[in-house]
Amino acid sequence: MEEKELQGLTEAEAEARLKKDGLNEVPEPEFNFFKEFMSKLWNLSAWILEAALILECILGKWIQSLFVLLMLLFAAFNGATQKKKSRRVLNTISHELTPTVAVKRSGKWKKVNSKYLVVGDLISLKRGDVLAADVKIAQGSIAVDESSITGESKEVTKNVGDTAYAGTTVVSGDALAYVTATGSNSRSGKTINLINNSAAPGHLQQLLTKIIYYLCLLDGVLTLILIIAALIRGQNVIEMLPFLAMMFIASIPVAMPSTFALSNSFEATRLSKEGVLTSDLTGIQDAANLNLLLLDKTGTITENKTAVSSWKNFSNLDNDKVLALIGAATDKRSPGIIDTAIDDYLAANHIKALTPTKFTPFTSNTGYSMAEVDGYNVKLGSFKQLSLIDKNADQEAAKIDFGAGRSVAALINDKLAGIFILQDKVRSDSKAALEELKRRGIKPIMLTGDNQRTAAAVAKEVGLKGKVISIKDFNDQTDVNDLAGIADVLPEDKLRMVKIFQQDGYIVGMTGDGVNDAPALKQAEVGIAVANAADMAKKSGKMVLLEDGLTPIVNILDAGHRVYQRMTTWSLTKLARTAELTMLLTFAYLIFNYIPMALNAMVIYTIMNNMVTMMIGTDNAHVTYKPESWNMAKLAKIAFSLAAGWTIIGFGFVWYLIAHGYTQGVVSTMVYVYLVLSAMFLVLITRTKKFFWQSAPSRLVYTVQIIDVVITFALALFGLAMTQITWANLGLTILVALIAAIIIDLFYQPIMKNK
Repeated sequence: MEEKELQGLTEAEAEARLKKDGLNEVPEPEFNFFKEFMSKLWNLSAWILEAALILECILGKWIQSLFVLLMLLFAAFNGATQKKKSRRVLNTISHELTPTVAVKRSGKWKKVNSKYLVVGDLISLKRGDVLAADVKIAQGSIAVDESSITGESKEVTKNVGDTAYAGTTVVSGDALAYVTATGSNSRSGKTINLINNSAAPGHLQQLLTKIIYYLCLLDGVLTLILIIAALIRGQNVIEMLPFLAMMFIASIPVAMPSTFALSNSFEATRLSKEGVLTSDLTGIQDAANLNLLLLDKTGTITENKTAVSSWKNFSNLDNDKVLALIGAATDKRSPGIIDTAIDDYLAANHIKALTPTKFTPFTSNTGYSMAEVDGYNVKLGSFKQLSLIDKNADQEAAKIDFGAGRSVAALINDKLAGIFILQDKVRSDSKAALEELKRRGIKPIMLTGDNQRTAAAVAKEVGLKGKVISIKDFNDQTDVNDLAGIADVLPEDKLRMVKIFQQDGYIVGMTGDGVNDAPALKQAEVGIAVANAADMAKKSGKMVLLEDGLTPIVNILDAGHRVYQRMTTWSLTKLARTAELTMLLTFAYLIFNYIPMALNAMVIYTIMNNMVTMMIGTDNAHVTYKPESWNMAKLAKIAFSLAAGWTIIGFGFVWYLIAHGYTQGVVSTMVYVYLVLSAMFLVLITRTKKFFWQSAPSRLVYTVQIIDVVITFALALFGLAMTQITWANLGLTILVALIAAIIIDLFYQPIMKNK
């Protein structure tokens, strides 16, 4: 059956069916809050809280048991709430990532959003497409990967009359097909969704484990000291168990998953307004660590528009006849940039392309497209590939300056018929954006399928310094610092390069658009699919650009650094305030023979802190200009230094109170107020490289801090769940905490400013 005989719907018919059947999509299952809430009660943090709850009940500490239960429920409720928010953000963004499909309507091929497909539409399928509906093959043949619906990754061939299903991926071939079922009626029962709905950041579990390790190590040592001291003094160790349990409870990063989810969702929403869609939240966090970026030339450094700059006819046929024949070999269903450039050239010269009786689209395996028309066989594609067919091509094209741009050759009946030289226009923002990337400590390397001379000219124009080498000269010994670009690159080469750079210790980012780019995009820490990328490339990347060019990549870096700073603040405050609490109580017990903080106050203190640190995910953040890394040893060193400062001053405060005859109950309440204030000041100190009074936190952070402080003061002044203190006692505690914050920040700020 010839392609010209196949007709799809008219625009009017498609519109009528869309109104009748609805959009080609299935509403995703509603978020099950209860199920998510229950899942938060079954993890490492929850287990520690649950063990403490059982211990408190066994010991008959019913009030404390209630507080621990509230903390457990708060952690689960808060985690489920933040997951719901993250899910909502990603679902909103996912609708903008719906793939487009080549559809024939009213006799013309056009690109439409897949959600507007209707039964009866004639669509074009090619390698890399993800089917958005069930279809019946009407012309051609394709091989599809049905693992998304069968679990088997083996390729399945679909010939004329066969049905291919929504959600499967075309891995080879090309075909025309009629849509037979959409939305809920398709076999998969869902539309294509390019979003990876994992809201857990890439380093979350690793960081969480390390933080728990450091804190449990400290708690274990201090607990052992307390038990030994109690045994030596002949005291009842059983009575101390609730306090020891609370020391471990205070170590649990209850708010950490919520803080990460909140911060990443916050940035994903922001990026969507800046021309970047996030398909995997891990990409935002990893962007802060990025130090090497592999950039596709076309569509990223240059405009995604290629024009014919020169044409040479080598055939004996009339020039217009040759061009009309070549026009038959361009892809009219899903035209690429080269197809569009040649079609535009023909249109500018008032030449109408002939209609082929048979057409085979371009694939990277063959290196050319092919058409049968008026008794001629026409091949259009890479001169390198076509010169293998016509052995005389090199000799005939000896005078062609292949370094002037991208070359596209045409064979007619397997003889060289002509050569186009195409040139890409460098984007106006490319040079400035590349300078910005270099200023941030990122090494940009341009990748292109062009020859070395053309690539070198583009690299020079955009200010990339270093050598431009051919992929044939690229090996494990290549010095990355001397590279400006790599030419003659095939899509299959990219995965190998990404792996080599990663083995050398680089955190690699990569832009790509083609089907063969997908493995490399998935392998790279920050895979970025450009605006015109194939569906499979978009599905593999963690980011999808909505606009051409490099400027959106700078926005990705900014988002990554903001997340990194917030998580650094969270980590420092969590480590510091937990170490301060445990060290202060341990040393006070050893010296004064009692733990100077009521158990109820300890539980409330832990809840208060989790409320504030969760809000760090929304904090105002300063963008740094160098790749970062999660150095837990460095974070721990800084955090414990901060904790030491607060502990020394706090211990001096306790000594003063006891020496001046304050009762144990009053001391306990004043220590509670001191610890809450120190935790609030810690957030303000660690969130900025300036002095804490010079930089304002976000509205949510300071609002929750104010609420926490007001509640703390009210509990202390009215004696709720703790011993009542006077206004004078409260004022003294506030003064000590403020002086401590200023002294500590005077030491901390110069150190962090130079980091």
